[in-house]
This record gives sequence, C-alpha cells and structure tokens, in this order.
Amino acid sequence: MRKIELLVPASSLEVLKIAVIFGADAVYIGGEAFGLRAKAKNFSHEDMAEGIAFAHEHGVKVYVTVNILAHNGDLPGVREYLQELKELKPDALIIADPGIFTYAREICPEIECHISTQANNTNYETYRFWYHLGAKRVVTARELSLKEIQEIRANIPDDMEIETFVHGAMCISYSGRCLLSNYLVGRDANQGACTHPCRWKYSIVEEKRPGEYMPVFENERGTYIFNSKDLCMVEHMDDVLNSGIDSLKIEGRMKRPEYVAAAVAACRKAADGEPVPENLLEHLNAVFSRSGFTDGYLSAHRGRIMFGTRTKEDVESANSAVFAQLHTLYKNEAQRVPVTFTLSAFAGENPRVTVSDGENEAVVTAEDCVCEIAQKLPVNTERWEQQLRKTGGTPYLCEAVQIDTDEKTALPISVLNGLRREALEKLGEQRREKPAVSFKDIPLDTRTHGGSGRPKLRAFFKDCAQVPENISMLEAVILPLDADETTRTRCKNAGVEVILALPRALWGIENAVRARMEACKAMGDTHFYCGNLGALALCKELGVSAHGGFSLNVFNTECLRFFEEFGLDDTELSFELTGDEIRGLGGELPRGILLYGRQPLMLTRNCPLANSPKGCLNCKHAGKIRDRKGVEFPVHCTRFEGKTVYSEVFNSVPLVLFDRPVSNVDFGVLRFSVENAVETQAILDAAVRHEKPHSDCTRGLFLRGVL
Repeated sequence: MRKIELLVPASSLEVLKIAVIFGADAVYIGGEAFGLRAKAKNFSHEDMAEGIAFAHEHGVKVYVTVNILAHNGDLPGVREYLQELKELKPDALIIADPGIFTYAREICPEIECHISTQANNTNYETYRFWYHLGAKRVVTARELSLKEIQEIRANIPDDMEIETFVHGAMCISYSGRCLLSNYLVGRDANQGACTHPCRWKYSIVEEKRPGEYMPVFENERGTYIFNSKDLCMVEHMDDVLNSGIDSLKIEGRMKRPEYVAAAVAACRKAADGEPVPENLLEHLNAVFSRSGFTDGYLSAHRGRIMFGTRTKEDVESANSAVFAQLHTLYKNEAQRVPVTFTLSAFAGENPRVTVSDGENEAVVTAEDCVCEIAQKLPVNTERWEQQLRKTGGTPYLCEAVQIDTDEKTALPISVLNGLRREALEKLGEQRREKPAVSFKDIPLDTRTHGGSGRPKLRAFFKDCAQVPENISMLEAVILPLDADETTRTRCKNAGVEVILALPRALWGIENAVRARMEACKAMGDTHFYCGNLGALALCKELGVSAHGGFSLNVFNTECLRFFEEFGLDDTELSFELTGDEIRGLGGELPRGILLYGRQPLMLTRNCPLANSPKGCLNCKHAGKIRDRKGVEFPVHCTRFEGKTVYSEVFNSVPLVLFDRPVSNVDFGVLRFSVENAVETQAILDAAVRHEKPHSDCTRGLFLRGVL
C-alpha cells in the first residue's frame, strides 16, 4: 500500500503553522514572485525561512511554487530566487516552465522538482518525459478521471509520484491555461494576475441559429457557463486511494485559515479511513462552496452538474458560529515525528536522557542533580517510562523507551520531566539547523537568434475542407492527424510539406494517437505538430520529426534551448509574447510566430455550449458564446476517431501581423479555425502581399503585452 501524503496550501506563515500543527504531511507555499497567486499575501524571505524551519522541525515537508511561465525578462530574477531557495532548502519546487526547470536542475539539484498542473500533464507519455529528465513528481491535469490516473500509474516507473487535487477551486480551462483575462483585461493569468472573466455574464448561441441567444442560469454574482463548483472528493476517498495517487492536494492559497482547517480535517479523516462527521461536512460546505461541490472530472461526471456560483445562502452559511467551531480543530498538535528515549540513571551519577529521531540525537544531563540510593520504596521504572512518553503538545511521538539503571537508584519525577523537555527542545534545534550550501551561478546568455526579413509561411487548417486550391506560396501545411489521404497527397503534389497535428490534449487517447501515427508513418508521413509534451515523447518513441506548437508555452531562451536539446525540429512561440520579447530570444532552434488567426483563449474538457438550459446544443461541434458587451466568441469541439476530446473558445476577431515586419523568427503561421476555403484563399493571398485583409482584427499582445 502506497503511503498517501496530504498536501495543504498555506497563504501565510500563520496558515502554514496551523496546517503543520493540525496534521498536514506537506504544505505548499509561494514567495513574493514567480508564483501563480500574485494576489495572495505570500511569503517574504524571512517568513519562508521561519516556515520551512518550523515545518521541518515538526516532520512536515514544504514545497515552493515557482510555476509561472517565465518571459526572458523574468530569468535573471528567477536565477537569483532559486539561489535563495537553495539556501532555505525546501523539499521541492513546483515548476511548469521548462526553462525554469533547467535552471533548477543546475542551480539546486538537491531539491526535488515537481511538475505543476500548469504543464498540461494529461497522459503517461508526459510523465515519462519528465521522469527521464529528473522530475520526482508530476501533478495531474485537473481534467483527468481516476480511471485515467490509474492508467498513468500502470505505465510509469513505480518510484515516480503522482499528485492530484482532491479539494478546492476548479478552473474549467485546460490545466488552468486560460487567456481570457490576458486578452480581455490585460492581466496575465499565467503570471498569477487572473481577473476571473470566467465569472462574467454570458449567453449562448448555436451556430445554425444566428441571433437566437439562450440565457444561462445566473445570479447576482455571474453565470454558470465557465464557473465550476469547487471539487470535493471526501465522500469518494476510497476510489481516490485505490487509483495509485501518492499525494492528495488541497487547493486554497487564497483562502482563510478556517477553510484550510475544514478541508484538512475532512480529507485527513477520509484518507485515514475514518468516518467524516456530518457536522464537519456541513462546515466544509459552509466555509466556502459554489452551490455545493462537484466530483467533476475525477469521477468523469462532466457537464452542467459541474457548474455553480456562490449564492446568498452560501455566503450566509459562513457565519461566526461555524468559524468558532473550526478554530477548535487546530488547537491540538499532531504528533508525527517518531522518537526514542534512553534514560541513564545510577546512584552517584548525574541522570542523562538521550532522544533520537533516527537522524538527529540530543543528549542532556542534569548537572545540578546526583542520583541517590532509594531509602524506602523500590525503583519504579514503569513510572519513569510513562513520564518520558508524555510528549503531548509537541510534534514528537514516543515509539520506544530504554532505561539503564539498577534497583537502588532514586530519581525525582520533576528532574526527569525537565530532562525530557530539554532533550526535545535540543532535538528541535537540530532539526531546524541547515548546513551551509554552495551556489552554482548560471550566467544568462543574452545573445539573440538573429534572422530578419519576411518569414516563410505555414498554414494550420482545422479541417481539410478549408484547404484552398492554391497553396504553392506555403512552405508547409499543418493538417489534422486524421486528415484524409487525398488532401495530404494534393498538398505534397503542390510541393508543400505536410505536418500532421496531434490533438492539443491527449486525455486517455494516447494509444489511439500512437496507432494513427504509426499508420501515417507507414504511408510516408513523418512530420508531426505537437502541442504537449506527451506528443513530443510519442514522436521520439516512434523516431519521427516533431514540430512544436504554441501550446508548448515557449516564452524564453532557456525553454528554446530545452527543446533544442530534446531534438525538436522547430517550434511556434507563445502568442503571449510581445514583438520586443520575440526579438530578444536567443538559442539556435528555428522558431515561428502566429501571423494570422483567432487565438484559442481557452481549451476545456467541459464544453461551455453544453451549459445551456437544455444541455448540449447538438450544435455539430460549433457555436458561440456572447459576453455582457455583446461580443461573440466562437466555440469549436475537436473530435478524434468519433469522440469529442475537447472544446476551444476562440477570440472574437483574428490576429493579423503579416502586414507588419517581424524579426528573429524563421516562419509564420496562418491559423484557420472558422474560415471556409474561399476565405482562407483570400487570406493566403493577402499574406503573400503583406496586406491587411480587413479592419476587424487585433494585433494581440504583440505590441502592448500584458500586466
């Protein structure tokens, strides 16, 4: 049976201590920078040092989030931050960006690297990818079911750990990779500044019924369209424990201490196989819920049942009486550090107590006390043992006591109690001590890639019907993995390279995707477009060429070098980069940018169009959502082998950059999503002429960036 870890969030030093005292096996925290909870109080350097020392003394691990997707301008600060963390010695770093991962392995290799859910960890090939690079643990994508997690466990090394969220807020976007806040408000969710536009008011329109807007159930706080209920797996813990998960993670670095107390109490009891009291479940619901909880993706219960908003009743249930009762939960110290005591007591000698935790040993002697010969009663060593076992109010749990004495020695109980307390304090000091460390400075390479002039053109077609007659101006076309042979042959006959796009997310379909890739390879198609690490791993396994997509989240030079070493042929950069940031990228890996297309603002396994009053619209995989300002956003579902895999919400207008000069890139991508063949031909022709095709477009983040 795998030992299950309970991993608890801590927004401050106060909450960390509460979590530690109450029963967490590990806590995760964020510093003042480079984490995805920019609005949280977070930890100063001093608080982090105190918190880590406190947790280690109490036998609890500490993981620090360094999970932003770093731009080049972030790298010098990241390097300095990792050096600081090396000195503080947390037990692990939670990382999403390959560039930061590279720095961490070089600067502080003794600290474990855990791969954040932000890295889109949907399949076992992704886990294998990170394992071979030295990652100890991977946090599952929140969209996975327990059955899919079981499949991952069966296909990865036994010593690789799986961490999964079992309680807390659920972002409906694919592993939290959402661009709505970025594009609508200018606040980057992927750097911790999300403004939660998913909770604004929206309506739904079916593609085949234009102008017919269906309202979505809403209250004064917003709609249900993107707003998932909080996850709660307390009542499904038996299934969770049997799925091969190593760490049960609670979300809540923005939550108050009472929330943490309620969640930890309930999850702790459930994980230990104890019944969860009904009043504790009521408190858990009261302290924070959005119309109740969901078991969501883990139980494969997707659809409208997952959505909810925080109602007036939810707010009123979180009253002072509930909080007062929750305060009582963390009054008593959880005893989790096993120790052994040895007492040496002989007449004419100073009594001595030794306490050991297996790694550290503290020895204390009563210098002002000499044991005497007992005059009346025989020596009661059982009472001595009872006193040494009284470790309540401390993190220590006495496992064994050894007493070395004779039958004639007397020892006052007050002296023995004082020796026990002093020995445990001294042991605590040893557990808090940290050995000196040496730094390995990694210089930042500021050289740029070079390259100027007009980049070569590639076109991404979501559907083969979009491919126009004249594509001779293209260097390559990117077609769906299941594109028909006729279209592939026509493109090849036009002298255009064919690259087959693997699905952006591989939720439980990696075996089917591998089989399709093998069939394509047998027919001579050996170039594949990859938007996730699992897809890259498949390419490497099959010995075919891999081209990186924008969803690999390439933001910085170190990330480019990471994929260059992996063997990627080339990659598309993130379209969240500005022109200046693109020009500042180094490395030798050929790179490209989006020159035309509606950027996918959100990818989700739970289609928002299905959240209509009637459920799924049966919209033939295309529809729209409309925001409070009347702006419409196309929604398309992607299918593979007859099964809907995910849905994408596209920007209301396309990005256009092909009329502007760009530098430091080797190719540009024209991404077609809602266009027909006539429209794609017109855009291709305009791109060749470097002419803006129409006024209804955006420059994206290329010029302005984000906050």
